[in-house]
Amino acid sequence: MTNPRSGGGKTARYGLVQRAEEMGAQVWTTSAEGDAASLARNAVEEGAQVLGAAGGDGTVSAVAAVAADTDRSLVVVPAGTRNHFARDLGLDLRDSGWALNALVDGEPAQVDLGVLGPRVFVNSVSFGMYADALLEPGYREDKPRAFTAVAPDYVKGKQWVAARVDTPWGTVEFPQVVLISNNPYHLATPRWLGRRFSLTTGQLGAIVLKRPAQAPPDLLRHLRGELRQHKRGAGPAGEGVVVWSAPGITLHGDVRHLDAGIDGEAVRLPLPVVCGIRPGALRVLLPKDRPGIPPERAVRH
Repeated sequence: MTNPRSGGGKTARYGLVQRAEEMGAQVWTTSAEGDAASLARNAVEEGAQVLGAAGGDGTVSAVAAVAADTDRSLVVVPAGTRNHFARDLGLDLRDSGWALNALVDGEPAQVDLGVLGPRVFVNSVSFGMYADALLEPGYREDKPRAFTAVAPDYVKGKQWVAARVDTPWGTVEFPQVVLISNNPYHLATPRWLGRRFSLTTGQLGAIVLKRPAQAPPDLLRHLRGELRQHKRGAGPAGEGVVVWSAPGITLHGDVRHLDAGIDGEAVRLPLPVVCGIRPGALRVLLPKDRPGIPPERAVRH
């Protein structure tokens, strides 16, 4: 499955359709009539034993859900803008077509999937400013403008997540940012900030930025500062940010729905929101040479 709109047209720019067909793959292209999940299910019905997803994280997530439910292997081709899941699999983001080598001599690996009701996520579920930006008209075409439109109310302390989050140190009410990830993000070193060195821990990662008594002048700078303080080992109960890992994380509250971003796609979720994880639920095929794997010393650190 390929999404021709992902990554500003990376599918066409790297000639992915032709390269995949030359390797014997049948290529299905998403359209208004056929989304990635529907095309993946059709491919399985026609006998496909391996599914491929060329696109952004949203496209990959949709095909991954079908692959996991039908016990098919998945080949991930990073053809989106950010490609967080492909990056954390160690794939080469500079050459999208390199991942197609997995069709020839791919190495199988079992990785975890995050779950939220009937949905799965390969990366994260976010609540707050990022989720609101996804709902802005024209987000895909002009992301900086979308963030500029929603940021002021968060920076001024006039906007927050209308929910409560259960943490190991008590309940946080009305936080400004909630990020729940499929396996924890690395926070210790700036170079690898936001990376996941493992997708097989069987744990969700959670980052909750508390709503300050007085709004900080720069929300993102505030978050970075809180994460640095957390990295130095200060106790989590009194900090502005709470970071932990768990197999399940719940948000609850008095409103009916929360806007959220799931792998870069805007959704509206009923409360309570219950996130979990399916250890080893997805089988991926990876090329043998993966230059995106961090050095061992970084992983140890």
